[in-house]
Amino acid sequence: MRSEKKKGKGMFVFICILAFIVSFGIGVVSKFAIKPSWAKEYSVQMTDEIGKVYKDIAYGDGDANKFDLYVPTNGGKESYGLVVYLHAGGFTSGDKSGDAEMLAWLCSKGYVAAGINYTLRTDDNDKSVYSQSKEIKEAMPKVVAAAERLGYHIDSMAISGGSAGGTLAMLYAYRNAADSPVPVKMMFEAVGPSSFYRSDWGVYGLDRDTDESRKAAAGLFSVMLGTEIDVSILDTPEYDEIIKPISAFMWIDENSVPSVIAYGAHDRVCPFKSAAHLVNALKESGVDYQYFEMPHSGHGLQNDDKIYEQYMNAVEEYLDRYMPVG
Repeated sequence: MRSEKKKGKGMFVFICILAFIVSFGIGVVSKFAIKPSWAKEYSVQMTDEIGKVYKDIAYGDGDANKFDLYVPTNGGKESYGLVVYLHAGGFTSGDKSGDAEMLAWLCSKGYVAAGINYTLRTDDNDKSVYSQSKEIKEAMPKVVAAAERLGYHIDSMAISGGSAGGTLAMLYAYRNAADSPVPVKMMFEAVGPSSFYRSDWGVYGLDRDTDESRKAAAGLFSVMLGTEIDVSILDTPEYDEIIKPISAFMWIDENSVPSVIAYGAHDRVCPFKSAAHLVNALKESGVDYQYFEMPHSGHGLQNDDKIYEQYMNAVEEYLDRYMPVG
């Protein structure tokens, strides 16, 4: 009987982790089946008039350590701003090619744009949110150097992403900005988790006051951190220090970059409760930010068209303000 109970608890942990990987792997779904007129502005097809794409430039030894670089045709300027966009996919799937229209739009505005791949978590490796964030950090000097070789001097950058890419963008902007090869001027992202408190992750049953729930939380967050977390330290100050490397909101201070963020109140993938820590940290630190809460939407931000338009307008406004194209 005892072995059956132990087996049942192990199955609960497995199911919670599997539920996260499957659902979060969806990433940010396509926003519109039929794009309204305003949305088409942000979904640009790359043409020779806009610029040129250099694909699969290596930044490391791993198979996934590659990036695409979009450079505008109006070359010859003294300097350019770089905008990096990191793909969605729940840290287990996705590819930079899925953001081609966003990257082309950024390039059409006169920026050098980059989509970066990172090594995805699989059943056969120990990759994690932390290891992926380190890859993004290691990629950045290579991205800047590649642009320089092509005659595009980079003097500033912004970073962005959706879902998993949003988390990685926040970690770079808030945790690694001081080590960036060029100054980070702003960050924008949508539906990326910035905190890993089990009380926030009730959509996966991790907030329950049971041994099974605590084991499931320790198991899932261990996978994301890349280091085993002992169940006994959950909900303690010691846990805060251990989970900090992947908790973007914990790195925010008065020097953090201006940010534009968006979350859906009915998100069953990235727990909506986790957004509160991010918003509070930005507010309390006096960071220039805009937060867009979509009251009728889930992870795809699909049911609040007007607010989504406001979010994209704010993204463009912050880019123009903090990284103007000369």
